[in-house]
Amino acid sequence: MRKALHVITGLGLGLGGAERQLRALLRRLPLACDVVTLTHPGSVARELRADGVRVAHLAMAGNRDVGALPRLARLIRDGRYDVVHTHLYRACVYGRVAARMAGVRAVVATEHSLGAHRMEGRPLTPGTRALYLATERLGAATVAVSATVAGRLRAWGVPDRRIHLVPNGIESARYRYDPLARAAVRARLGVPADAVVVGGVGRLVPDKRFDVVVRAVARLPENVWLVLAGAGPERAALGGLAGRLGLTRRLVLTGGCPDVPGLLSAFDLFVSASAEETFGLAVLEALAAGLPVLHVTCPAVDELPRREAPGARRVGAGAAELADALRAELALGVRRLPVPEAVRRYDIDRAADRLMAVYEGVCR
Repeated sequence: MRKALHVITGLGLGLGGAERQLRALLRRLPLACDVVTLTHPGSVARELRADGVRVAHLAMAGNRDVGALPRLARLIRDGRYDVVHTHLYRACVYGRVAARMAGVRAVVATEHSLGAHRMEGRPLTPGTRALYLATERLGAATVAVSATVAGRLRAWGVPDRRIHLVPNGIESARYRYDPLARAAVRARLGVPADAVVVGGVGRLVPDKRFDVVVRAVARLPENVWLVLAGAGPERAALGGLAGRLGLTRRLVLTGGCPDVPGLLSAFDLFVSASAEETFGLAVLEALAAGLPVLHVTCPAVDELPRREAPGARRVGAGAAELADALRAELALGVRRLPVPEAVRRYDIDRAADRLMAVYEGVCR
C-alpha cells in the first residue's frame, strides 16, 4: 500500500472537526496522500497545500450534481490509489460510488457527524438514512470517531463487522498554554488583561447553542467577558441578543479562522453548550491548554472514567444551570490545570496507527 486519496465535502473553514482532523492525520500517516474537496476549497485547503499535500477541487455545484461522479471516478482512476477514504456525508455518498466506478474496492469512510437527530447540522430524514445505507454497502469499512457514533451506526443497521472505532486524535503540543500568546491575543481582541474570559470555539450555528452561553454570561459580574471563536450565520443574532442583555461591551466574536491555540491561552474557562456531539474535539483541545471545561455533552470525555478528565464537568443544558456552574468555577479562581490523561489517550499518533490498521485490513 503506497497511496491514498481523501475525499471530503469541503475545506472552507478551519474550525470543523473533520477538516482539522484530516489535516492532523495527513501529517502522521506513513503513505502518500492526496485530497479532493467537492466544494469550498478555503483556508484548510491552503494549509494542506502549505504542508505539501496535493489538493484538487471538484467544483461540485450542489447535492444533486451527479456530473461530479464521472469527474471524481476519473480522478481516482488516474491517481492509481490503493485506498479511497471519504469524510462527511456528501463525500461519503459520492466518493463510495465513484470509487466503485473507478474499480477501487478498498474504500474507508469516517463518520464524523452522525448525531441522534441531526447530521452535519441538518435534520436526519428517512431519505438521508436510506441513501447513506445504500452507499455504505459499496465501501469496505466505516470508521466511527466515538463509541457513541458506533452505536448509532449499529442502530441504523450497519453490520458490526464493518464498523471500526478510531477516535479522533489531538496534537496536544499545539495547544499548550502560552502566557505570551495570552497577552498578545487579549491585546488584539481588546480584552482587559485582568478580565476573566469564558470562551467557546466552533461555527456560529444553532446546533452549537452559543445563545445559551450568551444568556449565561450575561448573568455574571462585569469583569467576566465572553469570546466566541468562529464564523457562521448566527453571528448577527448573537450580537443582537448580547445587545438586549447588556453584554455587548463584554462580548467578542472573532469571526474568520481564528488562532485557536492562542485563544485557548487567552481563555480562563471553556464552555461547550452543544446538546449533541459526535466526539468533542474542541473540549479536548481546551483540556490540553489546561482549561477548566463545562460541557453539556462530549463523547470523548463522557465515554471515559471520570479520573481521566477531572477538569471537565458535565452541566445542564439551560442558561441558568450554566450560569450557576460558571459561578462555581469562578469561585475557585483563575487557574491552569495539569493536562489530563484523556488528552494523552487521544494522541494523534495513536489515531494514525489505528487508521493504518484499518487500511491494511481492507487492502488484504
